[in-house]
Amino acid sequence: MKSYPAVFLGIFLTLALSWGGLIYVSDRQLGALEPTTEYLDQETGDPIAGELVYPRVPLGLAEQGKQVYISEGCVYCHTQQVRRRGYGSDYERGWGARQSVPRDYIRQERVLLGTMRTGPDLMNVGDRAISVGSDWHHLHLYNPRAVYADSIMPPFSFLYEERLIGSDGPSPDALKLNPDFAPDEGFEIVPTRRAEALVAYLRSLKLAYNLPEAPLE
Repeated sequence: MKSYPAVFLGIFLTLALSWGGLIYVSDRQLGALEPTTEYLDQETGDPIAGELVYPRVPLGLAEQGKQVYISEGCVYCHTQQVRRRGYGSDYERGWGARQSVPRDYIRQERVLLGTMRTGPDLMNVGDRAISVGSDWHHLHLYNPRAVYADSIMPPFSFLYEERLIGSDGPSPDALKLNPDFAPDEGFEIVPTRRAEALVAYLRSLKLAYNLPEAPLE
């Protein structure tokens, strides 16, 4: 019975030190981070007035697309973090021109770092050459094997609508599918609003800016 206070105190100190190390210290280190310009004023060390500040935040349709990304579980198979050199082959794969740092995430209400890479990292997918247009993204989402024959990604065809081609001809938004994946003659596949939003979000993912602590290489 006399040892109960000591046991309680030991448990309390263990939890307090754990909280301090994991939460308090991290908040002290990262909680004061603010958006900044790509380069700092050489005299004051402050962000340069009038310059764009980073990181940017997705707005409008892209922000709606983030909610689609979350609801469809994309985060379970894709990360959004470019690892530093020596901790993987992210640079060699063209997934980013610099590593991700804590400041990259400070404007995100929900950070989608991810934990598994069943598919490639998406931190910088909006700035890759393959992302020049949205058609590739739509084809890939509708049926990944229409782009990569050996892809293990599940199709998200439910984000697209198959409909009869109208008297005015095919819609300008209709997917240009090869015969193996095209609908029956007289029909077309067009993106729904959710598909358009998801693609807008993917194209907004760009790590193509410098930060004082992480310049582009």
